[in-house]
Amino acid sequence: MSENYHSLAHSKWDCKYHLIFIPKMRKKKLYGKIRPALGKIFHALAAQKECTIIEGHIMPDHVHMLIEIPPKIAAS
Repeated sequence: MSENYHSLAHSKWDCKYHLIFIPKMRKKKLYGKIRPALGKIFHALAAQKECTIIEGHIMPDHVHMLIEIPPKIAAS
């Protein structure tokens, strides 16, 4: 069992999700000029929602992320 639990007022939690983002029509546009900026953008968006990106991989036509999301926020 993990001992890295987070706390809310009445609970302890450790919620991690494997998310996959796929661009429309699976266009292979994620590599190239925009790839270096995507990591910073994803981390900034996660920080706005009090989430943490644990691991991420940008592929030519999709993105894999392991993200920690508090239970008070919907994963969607």
